[in-house]
Order: sequence, then C-alpha cells, then structure tokens
Amino acid sequence: MTDPIADMLTRLRNAVTARHTKVRIPHSKTKARIAALLAEEGFVASIETTHEAHRAWLDVTLRYQNGKPVFGGAKRVSRPGLRIHTRAREIPRVMGGIGTAVISTSQGIMSGREAAKRRLGGEVICFVW
Repeated sequence: MTDPIADMLTRLRNAVTARHTKVRIPHSKTKARIAALLAEEGFVASIETTHEAHRAWLDVTLRYQNGKPVFGGAKRVSRPGLRIHTRAREIPRVMGGIGTAVISTSQGIMSGREAAKRRLGGEVICFVW
C-alpha cells in the first residue's frame, strides 16, 4: 500500500456511506493521532486500539446525529508523490470553517485552527468536513 492515510480516509468514507457504526483500520502512530484528532473535533465518537493475531487495529466508532453522519467526508491533500506544505498564515479554511484541516507540524499532528493559533506551518495531510 503506497498511501496508508488515504486508505484510512477511504475506509471511513465507505463506512459512513454503508451506515456502519464501527470501522476497523490497521494501526500506526500517525493514523492513531489523526483518529484522535477526529475524535477531539467531534467527527467520530471514540477510538479504541485492539491487538489481534500479531497485529494492532484502530476500532473507530462513527458518530451520527438524528440518523445523519457527523463525518461528511475527507480529502487527502498531501500525498506521497506530491507533498503540500503551508505557512501558519496561509492554512486553508475547510467548508467555510465547518470542517478542519489536519496539519503535521514540528510539534505533532494538529488541526488547522490549533496550528494557526500556535503560529505553526507544516504539511497539510487532509481536509475533513
């Protein structure tokens, strides 16, 4: 697999489309931090790490309000073949402020709002709305 983060976002999108309550994603530190950020921002309900057959998994519980998914979608921005970086002043707004940009900074992975508040630029991993 050349882009595990894109695979994670695709699994989340597919699970929401199929109206699943949980989705299982292969574990990595980066994906765990992105999933934790999605939980902090309120896009998913909870994250749980499980170990099974010499493999770690992230079990993400999706969040629904009145039968509609809170996680509307995601778009991979920086990818293995084309890295996209931004300065703190130029962090893009997602869906007019409804969504969030996921930024990888020198101080870790954080939301676009948090990176702008701390005046940190970095790699734009994805947009989530």
